[in-house]
Amino acid sequence: MTSVRVDKQHDGNEAADSASGEGYHRALGARQIQMIAIGGAIGTGLFLGAGKGISKAGPSLILAYALAGLVIFFIMRALGELLMYRPVSGSFSEYAREFIGPFAGFVTGWTYWLFWVVTGITEVTAAATYMTYWWDIPQWISALVFTVILYGANLISVKLFGELEFWFSMVKVTAIVGMILICAGILTIGFSDAGDTASITHLWDLGGFFAGENGIGSTLMTLQMVMFAFLAVELVGVTAGESKDPETVLPKAINTVPWRIAVFYVGALIMILSVVPWTEFQPGVSPFVAAFEKMGLGIGAAIVNFVVLTAALSSCNSGMYSTGRMLRDLALNGQGPKLFTRLTRSGTPLVGTTFSAGLMMVGVWINYQWPGEAFNYVVSFATISGMWAWIMILVCQIRYRLKADRGELPQSSFKAPGGIWASIFALAFIGLVVVTMGMDAGNRVALYGAPVWGLLLAVSYLVLKARNPEGAAFAKRS
Repeated sequence: MTSVRVDKQHDGNEAADSASGEGYHRALGARQIQMIAIGGAIGTGLFLGAGKGISKAGPSLILAYALAGLVIFFIMRALGELLMYRPVSGSFSEYAREFIGPFAGFVTGWTYWLFWVVTGITEVTAAATYMTYWWDIPQWISALVFTVILYGANLISVKLFGELEFWFSMVKVTAIVGMILICAGILTIGFSDAGDTASITHLWDLGGFFAGENGIGSTLMTLQMVMFAFLAVELVGVTAGESKDPETVLPKAINTVPWRIAVFYVGALIMILSVVPWTEFQPGVSPFVAAFEKMGLGIGAAIVNFVVLTAALSSCNSGMYSTGRMLRDLALNGQGPKLFTRLTRSGTPLVGTTFSAGLMMVGVWINYQWPGEAFNYVVSFATISGMWAWIMILVCQIRYRLKADRGELPQSSFKAPGGIWASIFALAFIGLVVVTMGMDAGNRVALYGAPVWGLLLAVSYLVLKARNPEGAAFAKRS
């Protein structure tokens, strides 16, 4: 079904059978989908990266997360509208193919694949680095072990992938909720070393709410790192073709986005900044570690190290999952090698996952041999490729809604609030983020790499089309 557009009058039963047409097994239940959705919004961007944002923008970083969270909600509801119109595993690239054109689908599929390959490389390397906190072993050994374990788990069954993500997400959620409860106890009861100085007035007394060096300007410059923290929240869309009951489970998972962001980001930062004055944070230092130290709990560093290890493994696990499916979707549509269509008996994409895992291993070796800024620039480029998926989701939702309102397509059972105007606002916000990246010398190089990648994809597409000009993969769908 990935390669063939469904009839306008498709119903819920046809949608539910879509996985069979793709060859996948619907093995992901509501419990797993919910935790995949939750875990996708929580990563090292919060546990480690927020320290840099706090030191730069002060308490106003809370507002940046809240505003970015609203935009993420619009993106996820736009995705949800498309998923209820037609739940497919190819997700972003399939919708781009239908509503924009075959080249857009080609670019989206390969770009999202690149995003997860590079992310997998960096995360498995980071996980190996975190392991040195407990054991003094060569970094490459840990990286190898983690990659092999996650690769094997993804090939065994999609259900095992779901279970791993469930428990990875559970660790992250438990850590944040625990921190919020401890901080709430300090503010109300006054226990621990921080009890005498903790106060919610820290949010505005120390230079004001917009206490960054350049006021609101500093807040705007943190938007890029804030949005990067939310990358992978869209992963729930890739699970559509393997969800047991997508019509019920996916809307519920997407509708949890507002409270997830309100609790895990906004709520956690309000509590932490009330216990620890924002002036005490330093770039590169986890706000969770700083809070534990302020409380006099020396075990804080070990706890946070375990949590960020879990977050890194979760991200790498997601990369293994999504890359194989994106490659298979491209292959089914004639925009990738047919070899990638092959599935195991348990319904997992064997060749695509193996190929991606192999590249991740090469990347680990490269990172081990030549660490430094050059590799960090590649990571920055990965964030640009991740945001491309969000742009495609929004553009496709706008085009779908216009067609549905004209009666050319069936209406989705899960309409996005605000319609096309919410998506237009989200696109404008992403544009603002890109502009701020151009103003930051450390991230500007990523914008230079995007046209190079686009040119490479354009040449590849033209070569494929020249070999098979009449192929269905290159015909725009009506």
